[in-house]
Amino acid sequence: MFCLRQSIGFLGALILGGVGLLAQSAPVADPTEEKNLDGAAKPKVVRLEQVEVQADYDVQTRLPFLPDVEGTRINAGKRTSNIDAHYLPEMKDDNWRQLTATTPGLVVPDESTPLPSFAYRGFDPHRLQSFQVLEDGIPIQADMIGYPEAYYLPPTYPMETMEFIRGGAALMYGPQPAGAINFVMRKPPLDKKFTAESITMGGSFDYISSFNAVGGTVDRVGYYGWFNHRQSQGFRAANSQYDLNNGNLTMALDANTDHRWYFKLNAYEECHGEPGGLRLNNDTVKTPVNYNVDRNATSRFNDEFQLNRYAASAIHESDFSDDLFFSYRVWFDYYRRWSRRQKGGGFGTLPTSQKNQIECQQFYTWGMEPRWRWDWDLGGESQTLTAGFMIYNTTSPRTDKEGLTPTSNTGQIKNQSDRSVWYAPFFVENKFTVGDLSIVPGFRMENIWQSVDLKIDQEKSAAGQPLGTQNQNNFVPLIGLGVDYALPQDTTVYANVSEAYRPPTFAQAVPTGPNLRVSGNLEEGTVWNYEAGVRGMPTDWLTFDTSGFCVDYSNQIGETAAGGQNIVSNSGRSRVYGWDFLLQLDLIGVADGIAHQNMGWEDPESGQSGGIAGWAQEYGSLYFYTALTLQNGNFINGANEGKTPQYLSNYVYKTGLVYDWQSKVKASFLGTYVGHSYASDNNLTGSDSRFIPAYNVWDLTLEAKLWNDYVSLVGGINNLFDKQYYSRIRGDGIDPAMPRNWYAGLKIIF
Repeated sequence: MFCLRQSIGFLGALILGGVGLLAQSAPVADPTEEKNLDGAAKPKVVRLEQVEVQADYDVQTRLPFLPDVEGTRINAGKRTSNIDAHYLPEMKDDNWRQLTATTPGLVVPDESTPLPSFAYRGFDPHRLQSFQVLEDGIPIQADMIGYPEAYYLPPTYPMETMEFIRGGAALMYGPQPAGAINFVMRKPPLDKKFTAESITMGGSFDYISSFNAVGGTVDRVGYYGWFNHRQSQGFRAANSQYDLNNGNLTMALDANTDHRWYFKLNAYEECHGEPGGLRLNNDTVKTPVNYNVDRNATSRFNDEFQLNRYAASAIHESDFSDDLFFSYRVWFDYYRRWSRRQKGGGFGTLPTSQKNQIECQQFYTWGMEPRWRWDWDLGGESQTLTAGFMIYNTTSPRTDKEGLTPTSNTGQIKNQSDRSVWYAPFFVENKFTVGDLSIVPGFRMENIWQSVDLKIDQEKSAAGQPLGTQNQNNFVPLIGLGVDYALPQDTTVYANVSEAYRPPTFAQAVPTGPNLRVSGNLEEGTVWNYEAGVRGMPTDWLTFDTSGFCVDYSNQIGETAAGGQNIVSNSGRSRVYGWDFLLQLDLIGVADGIAHQNMGWEDPESGQSGGIAGWAQEYGSLYFYTALTLQNGNFINGANEGKTPQYLSNYVYKTGLVYDWQSKVKASFLGTYVGHSYASDNNLTGSDSRFIPAYNVWDLTLEAKLWNDYVSLVGGINNLFDKQYYSRIRGDGIDPAMPRNWYAGLKIIF
């Protein structure tokens, strides 16, 4: 397997060279108050998991739910989660299942590659394409409109928090209907001239991981650079190896002033084998690869995937006054998605052809986004207005070739197209506040110009069909309304009704292949999200959030069979409804309160918390959590009427224990239970069944300091009870989940 590394090496040299120069300069300026990338001061509060850990560098604990107003965002009246990336012991391979353990309903399907997928409320989970995915508020999909797949996600080691916004997210960030996920990354530390961190791990299946970072601030300039390498042979019989390199340099200018800049460079290169899928029976004319005979078997021995991403961005923030805040983001990134796949394969069968298909998609993207927040007065109450707009452009050539051997990396051009997107939305929201009640109306205008010019398609030409050229314009107004009412004991009642939508992608606008055609002009899929609930942290030992929800998704774009052809059309409407419940309880804190007759409730007269007597200082914190989702849904019209939306399980239950003793020892025992589902909207059964049985999996992780705060031991066992299950099925078959595996390593900070 071949991977390009020159640019990664250059970035690593740039990081280390810059650090060497800066570390010799003058002493650090006295910091005032460190601020988030979106302009709000970081609160020193207890985070969702409430495990008191020693923050790395300047990372501070965060609220479990996003504040009502933060920077240029209004979160009031929306369902939000703010997940601390370090509340658990250090994880292996960015284990998103573990990171989202306390997030109800969010399912991470296991797969044989290092690429991620998130399933949520019946939306297509593949590569998070139904979410708006951002890093520090900047989109990181290949293209947020025409190809909204997030092949790249940042590593968890340099991450502060993962923000998840449900209803109303489309009004703030863009079209995708499942919500917005924003990864808040670590910035240069303000209180040191130089600090460094190294995390090295090894484990099952020749797993090796190394993360190294340096950071500091000298005079007006801050720096934080890191490099991450991961590799493994994988657990499949062959062709499940991967190799990943990712480097980043963040520079800050005047970070502790009212007018500050952040500059970022990021390079990511990853390549992996694709071992293919399996099937459950031998009823096929092709050679089957049976899951029940050998779940680790390989059906694709020569398929390979490569991803290259290089990105640069700048963020400027200005606090013009206590009432006026401005932020501006500008970015450029280049994506290259390359794959080779042997032809003649089927669902869980060996390929029959000696030729392969070579696909290369490139994405050249730039964008800019200014946003404002103005706090104004009405009737003696503080109101908040936010507004902004974006200009976004992607140019994306795609070339498909046919190779003469299964391992060919080039060949004859079969398809070639030029694709482009111009995107120019604007939005406005206002939080009207009267006493404890806040009402937040919002409006966003989506303006999209999308074009696909199919220049070469040999199969269509041979069939006498014209080449497709499609110009798709979408002008879509989106509206939403949020309500937020503050109760005593840090408890809030919230409700939200908001509109989102799903524009046609490049492949849907002009599909390739002789048996695919578009039925007229595709309309965007329209989604209405309804959610109401109550959440709170009434005392140090209790966090809860419960809500009812409904997702109404009409004009879904899909394929239906008719007259020997597959027709891409607006083919159905689905409705999903359910209930989410999160409870997190510090058992030691409860016992402490009972023993000392002080449960820590807020005094209704003084508004002050009584606190806890102090057992946590001696014995630590032992948190029991449960995150339960009960849901149901089906298509109410269209080709899939009566069927269940893909990856929609009737229940998702997460539970476990998280222990922390004086930030010196951390341990977690995490369980996930997921009900049965289907991996396709048409609920296919039979020899090529897309049925996914119910499963459960438990993980055990540990982190312990060996020498002061400098050296720690990290380790864990994933899939502790060696459950044999699968949670993902694609067109080439069943993707088995990884069996029991271990990892161990050292974490060094100085």
